[in-house]
Amino acid sequence: MQEAIIRAERVEKYYAQPSENRIQVISPTDLSIGEGEIVALLGPSGSGKSTLLRMLTGLSAPSAGEVYWHGKPIATADVNVSIVFQSFALFPWLSVLENVEAPLKARGMEPAERRRRGMKMLDTVGLDGFQAAFPKELSGGMRQRVGFARALVVEPEVLFMDEPFSALDVLTAENLRSELLELWQNKTIPTKAIFIVTHNIEEAVLLADRIIVLGRNPGHVRTDFRVTLVHPRDRKATAFTQLVDYIYKVLTQPDAQPPALPQTPEGKPVRDQRQMHYQMLPHARPGGIAGLLELLLDHNGKDSIYKLADDLAFEIDDLLPIVDAAQLLGFLTVNEGDAAITPEGAEYANSEILKQKELFRTAAVQNVLLLRQIVRAIEAKSDRTVPEDFFHDVLDEQFSEDETLRQLETAINWGRYAELFDYDAARRRFIAPERVLPDSTPSTTEIDA
Repeated sequence: MQEAIIRAERVEKYYAQPSENRIQVISPTDLSIGEGEIVALLGPSGSGKSTLLRMLTGLSAPSAGEVYWHGKPIATADVNVSIVFQSFALFPWLSVLENVEAPLKARGMEPAERRRRGMKMLDTVGLDGFQAAFPKELSGGMRQRVGFARALVVEPEVLFMDEPFSALDVLTAENLRSELLELWQNKTIPTKAIFIVTHNIEEAVLLADRIIVLGRNPGHVRTDFRVTLVHPRDRKATAFTQLVDYIYKVLTQPDAQPPALPQTPEGKPVRDQRQMHYQMLPHARPGGIAGLLELLLDHNGKDSIYKLADDLAFEIDDLLPIVDAAQLLGFLTVNEGDAAITPEGAEYANSEILKQKELFRTAAVQNVLLLRQIVRAIEAKSDRTVPEDFFHDVLDEQFSEDETLRQLETAINWGRYAELFDYDAARRRFIAPERVLPDSTPSTTEIDA
């Protein structure tokens, strides 16, 4: 078997805490990138896609495990990779040609050779004639072409791309995908492998020879399989849609084992390595949850998540947090990529705003551990207030600092909407609401931590 260009063995990423606990971002993970393949990495927000990319490129050292470049530890190897970023990341004060030449200049290449290679690469990506233009004069698609040219001009053995098409309009992104695939298949570029991080499932199935899907909290490989469809790939073909549906099932069933097939390339079953104390609250607003439920009611109470995202022109990362939140609250169920509204969800969607608040309040206290504990702590205090820092310190043992702040923000948003508590931002304290909690809200004795 041919040796992998890049091979990761049991790589982890975690951050130590003052206590003996640590925040695990990536659990022990094995992964390889071989010659002649396009690998797509998918996963929900917060699953560590970009963190894993940085470790594979050598930009970030793993906390444990090792990354190898042609069998040598990446820290000591002569690594030849380039990265295309989502945000173009061009120097606005440099011309198009100067932007493309920048990495060659950093390597000390002579001006004449820099210009020759830069012009050749601009011609390859269809920007011949724009070498004297500045980034502000170019469209988004043209600026991303400059990003491709700059990454390819150093003739990288592996080209990494971090959501390179997500900032572009649909037609421009589609055109660039097709052109990249054409360059790759015609061997117009010297790159031996491509690794693309994306949240677009169809994009992964269109481009990739192999797809890896991550779970989160901590990040871990849920499935890793080869795509055997021939190019060009037809979005309407049964095999294509089956793969898209399979990936949706993996993404929308985070607590279940992935479907039986496909298995990992090694033939090993995929295991969910997540160990969780607090649920990770999806970062969705109550208004978005209500809107999704109303839309499902219009679709007779059940529809494919894939179709819902398509109808709304949403990316998967836009819709999944809302679906996850509604599922967590018991307002809908998800089975094999289909979302079905529950009786509680139907009642919520059909109710007036005050009744919706009451139903949301009951569902939140019953289903969300963090909210139950905040309510219980407030009721237990004589002054009916609790410092935010208490829950920050508890969450900080499980989540990163950024995620801890996002979890608290979501909890505050949900709790204030449901009138479970109020929040004093100046004092950073949770306080009892002025209203008297109705009988439908569980009492302290009914709340179990």
